[in-house]
Amino acid sequence: MDFLTIIQILDSTVRLATPLLLACLAGLFSERAGVFDIGLEGKMLAAAFLSAAVAAATGSAWLGLCAGIFASVLMALLHGLASITFRGDQLISGVAINFLAAGLTVVIGQSWFALGGRTPSLMGAGRFEPITLPFAEALAEVPLIGPIYSELISGHSILVYVAMATVPLTWWVLFRTRFGLRLRAVGENPGAVDTAGISVVRLRYTAVIICGVLCGIAGSYLATGLAAGFVKDMTAGRGFIALAALIFAKWRPWHALGACLLFGLLEAIGNRYQNIDILGVTLPVQFMQALPYILTVVILAGFVGKAIPPRAGGAAYVKER
Repeated sequence: MDFLTIIQILDSTVRLATPLLLACLAGLFSERAGVFDIGLEGKMLAAAFLSAAVAAATGSAWLGLCAGIFASVLMALLHGLASITFRGDQLISGVAINFLAAGLTVVIGQSWFALGGRTPSLMGAGRFEPITLPFAEALAEVPLIGPIYSELISGHSILVYVAMATVPLTWWVLFRTRFGLRLRAVGENPGAVDTAGISVVRLRYTAVIICGVLCGIAGSYLATGLAAGFVKDMTAGRGFIALAALIFAKWRPWHALGACLLFGLLEAIGNRYQNIDILGVTLPVQFMQALPYILTVVILAGFVGKAIPPRAGGAAYVKER
């Protein structure tokens, strides 16, 4: 494998890891506040559909992004209403959101565009185009550094750079601000936070809305950056992979980046190499394409060591009187 091939695989890794990373950080905010959310898949799917639909109708990827975030936040508020206000089961609420999004996107898409649930292909300003960073073309011929800068670092859409910038921002918010301290505390001991005179409900709703915004960006990137339109079930389990990455990362932002890049790398290898020979044994294309899902099962089976979630996660808070 030559150096340029490695750069191309890593370039694909970054692109494929971006929606996983955004969804993983979305789950991080929600679960750190004590609200488990397995509806990441549904939020991403709803955002992908509405962003592609609005981008196709208006010809603007930015309007599509706003619409995608709007759809995802609506789903997030629905989850918050069920699990925080009405103290329902958070897992059931998340499952309901996934089913709701899977059904609504196809029905509304067919009614709107009559293309079997798809949206028209996006072109021009309807998509987020790659950005060429300064001096990328001038440095392209420089050995080693040139390909890394011009092929790997440069040439991504703006949402990829937003996703990468979200990692240090999330770390700073969670571990260096008063809001982050309270958010983590409400996921560990909401009673103590309430005793201090801080609203548990407001903090959890804030976390759920942040989760919706990040899932909205992730879904919009899928439809208007990674692909050129919406197709049925285009998230393809990425929300569940993001949850596995969150467990793998043990609810920490920088570790989440590493976990999502690992999943992205496996998907990139599976896409590039249909068959691989290892010690005389040929791995079939189906196995290569299933690598991210196999890793998800391995992680969820508990082979990555002990992962302790926030202690108050998954439980509705009932204020004592």
